[in-house]
Amino acid sequence: MIHLGLVVNPTAGRGRGTQAGRRAHELLRARGHKVEDLSASTLARATDRARAAAVQGLDALVVVGGDGMVHLGTNVVAGTGLPLGIVAAGTGNDVARSLDLPRGDVEASVEAIEHGLLDGPRRVDAVRVGSPVHAAHEWYLGVLSCGFDAAINARANEMTWPKGAARYVRALGAELGRFRPYGYRVTLDDRVWESAGTLVAIANTPWFGGGFKIAPDAAVDDGLLDVVVAGPFTRTGVLKIFPGIPQGKHVTHPAVDVFRSRSVLIEPLAELGPTPPVAFADGERIGPLPLRVTVDPGALSILC
Repeated sequence: MIHLGLVVNPTAGRGRGTQAGRRAHELLRARGHKVEDLSASTLARATDRARAAAVQGLDALVVVGGDGMVHLGTNVVAGTGLPLGIVAAGTGNDVARSLDLPRGDVEASVEAIEHGLLDGPRRVDAVRVGSPVHAAHEWYLGVLSCGFDAAINARANEMTWPKGAARYVRALGAELGRFRPYGYRVTLDDRVWESAGTLVAIANTPWFGGGFKIAPDAAVDDGLLDVVVAGPFTRTGVLKIFPGIPQGKHVTHPAVDVFRSRSVLIEPLAELGPTPPVAFADGERIGPLPLRVTVDPGALSILC
């Protein structure tokens, strides 16, 4: 009997997470698997429970929710060989979109997980991020950003109204009024980019922010990070380029560059502008700069 750990975010999908989790549990048990519910009142406690269960012996971990739950699962299983199953039930589901997994369909998600259990998982890259002066790190699967969009993400997380995408539009308006290009030094494998800038995104997958195609050519299994940097836009310039990001049109702008690297060091550069915002990855807070980001090829096994 296959032993699966299950972690559910009840608030995912504007409150639909509980229903999706219950249905996933039923379907997995109906297929003959032992399913251990590791959900908890907080994501931190759920992470602790999942790690403890993994040590004691699981055959796979399944998460139900959005990109935040994928982030949790990645931090439990990356580098361990333990496979990760994803039931995408959030509002954004950027990682599921990037991996071509079902979104908002519990039955199809469980079918994909079963396929992976029978035929073997898909190996994809995961990304380690942490302070350049300490060995401690965490993992992410999608995109890390420490530019204007990260400031919007942080502001939106502080808001209780409105719900969904409208909250990010409101956060954009709140942040735009005080925006000034930040100062960056970005050190890659083969070059250094120093500039005042609007955005720095370190992408393992194309999408973030609920459908924004920030790195159109990023591939989750090529052993490389797509590093998207945008120079010093004005406030009007930000408003002009923003509508084209969902289709990836921003990369054609002369002030936007895309580099590729296995390792990236991002540092604030005070003489070029204000300190960049705290970094976010997979929609979750990572911490302030400086940060070192390194891709680990094939570090994650996905059931699909």
